[in-house]
Amino acid sequence: MNNFWLPKLPPAIDLETKQILKKTITANRKLAELKGVINTIPNAAILINTLYIQEAKDSSAIENIVTTYDEIYKQNLFADLIKNPAVKEVENYAHALQTGFQLVKQQGFLSLNHIRTIQQEIVQNEAGFRKQLGTQLKNEQTGEIIYTPPQNYLMINQLLNNLEQYINVPNDDLDPLIRMAIIHYQFESIHPFYDGNGRTGRIINILYLILNQLLDLPALYLSRYITRNKADYYRLLQEVRDKNNWEAWVHYMLDAVEQTSEQTIAIIIEIKTIMMDYKNRLKKTLPKIYSQDLLNNLFKHPYTKIGFIKKDLNVSRKTATKYLDILVEDGFLQKEKVWKTSYYINQPLLNLIVSAFRE
Repeated sequence: MNNFWLPKLPPAIDLETKQILKKTITANRKLAELKGVINTIPNAAILINTLYIQEAKDSSAIENIVTTYDEIYKQNLFADLIKNPAVKEVENYAHALQTGFQLVKQQGFLSLNHIRTIQQEIVQNEAGFRKQLGTQLKNEQTGEIIYTPPQNYLMINQLLNNLEQYINVPNDDLDPLIRMAIIHYQFESIHPFYDGNGRTGRIINILYLILNQLLDLPALYLSRYITRNKADYYRLLQEVRDKNNWEAWVHYMLDAVEQTSEQTIAIIIEIKTIMMDYKNRLKKTLPKIYSQDLLNNLFKHPYTKIGFIKKDLNVSRKTATKYLDILVEDGFLQKEKVWKTSYYINQPLLNLIVSAFRE
């Protein structure tokens, strides 16, 4: 498709159809359930450190940046020894998500400057919003031009200012989940950056839910759903542009919220189950070293090391080493090595993460 005139928001169409309203109710119900379950985890860092990585991994995979959990966790432990470019991209995304979360929590809104900061953390450059002509979206297999986003810098800025206004002061009474779908479509269609648009847009989704108090933590990761339904994702985006088919697009995003919420609830419950098992066994077999801080460390870091224990428990290196050796001996951790340096895996937690998010 050639140049496409992108209207400003809100869309000039009724989005409160019977089908959408019905789906909005079930999606909101499941999201509220997730919010409640999240609040039962005693340490938020446990969810953040496991689920952030999952979202970063899946969102990057949509852009054909593929890596494994083992590679990600090892590089987190040994950044000076391991240099994997794909893992670095995933880490950049995770940092950008954390940055965005802190910005909206502290300031209570999401500005264009915030969005630019998020994108800069993802791509690690300061090129900013597009000023040069030539950006086109193409079919990866055929090279066919599918969509040409706005090219004029003034038009891009006008559309972005309109989007910023809609995010923070919407001039309609739509449900926030419907608005999230609208915002995501508009951002992807403006395509304001030279690179990192998709990943930035997916972070905006989560931040918008937090702004609207639908979540307290960025623990709903839609990228898994999008990865599994990638062809529909791009097809339905384009159908809004070509056919003004908003209903199918909004329904897709609502289904993403509902299904991802349900999956995340199940994962959190499993994490809690494994944690409780570890807690009971530690108290019974290793009461002299048990503490809540130790338990939190083992679940905050699926791959841990002496330095993490030393810092989190405020103990000496000698004591941290002793604790880890005891935990290995009693079957709580599995000891591995990178070169001559040891690291320790919480295998039940790792097995859960890998199996829960396996394609």
